[in-house]
Amino acid sequence: MKKITVIICLFLALIGLISVGPGTYESKNTLIVGASNIPHAEILRHVAPQLKKEGIKLDIKTFQDYVLPNRALVGKQTDANYFQTIPFLDTWNKEYHGNLVNVGPVHLEPMGIYSKKVKKLADLKDGATILVSSNAPDYGRIIQLFQQNGLIKIKKGVKVEQANFSDISWNPKHLKFKTGYEAKLMPMIYQHNEGDAVAINSNYAVQSGLNPDKDSIALQKSSPNSPYNNILVARKDNEHSRAIRLLLKALQSKETQQWIKNKYHGAVLPAGNVK
Repeated sequence: MKKITVIICLFLALIGLISVGPGTYESKNTLIVGASNIPHAEILRHVAPQLKKEGIKLDIKTFQDYVLPNRALVGKQTDANYFQTIPFLDTWNKEYHGNLVNVGPVHLEPMGIYSKKVKKLADLKDGATILVSSNAPDYGRIIQLFQQNGLIKIKKGVKVEQANFSDISWNPKHLKFKTGYEAKLMPMIYQHNEGDAVAINSNYAVQSGLNPDKDSIALQKSSPNSPYNNILVARKDNEHSRAIRLLLKALQSKETQQWIKNKYHGAVLPAGNVK
């Protein structure tokens, strides 16, 4: 009888271990999310109380670059991350043979063009140099801005989100796009008055004290279906977990989207186009 009791206890203990072991997220009450400092970590801190009501503690790990967050997620040091766009995720998965997945859009950090020499893109002189970071997934955003302002056109059949500067087929002002700079250094390059115009991600612009809505000479507009929305990302093994889904629900709620609009004054735009 004792032997049977011991076997039953061991069996129940084993079930208990399996239910909370790696790969099972339904019972997990701490969600570790990697994020950039601004605005991602700020937005996550805003929704943390909403998750706490659901019994989930949000543990936010901040990163200063665009490389380590995905590595940490693949290595299961985090459960999700929130810092990147769809083109960036697609490029990363292709380059590193990853299988990270887009859980859903949250906000747009509009790419802006800044200049101390002209007040609008149309005023750029013939042969003007536009300085661009080395972050290739952003090239389509920059090309789109110049194309929308009638300054360039790309080859037929090329999707703008996949376009590179070599795909420009019409460039009457002979604009030069010079790449190779670290994205986080672009505000400093602008402040030093280098080039004729500088392309800057809004998160770095805000961190440096710039107001994208007022200081840029051209700025992206928000759209719910924009491939450049910043997205919540997870692994395939946990994308449908309760904790991840509740986090996405909190991030996409009307209250959070309105909070984003009110706090950042156009520097960060809600993906849901809150009015």
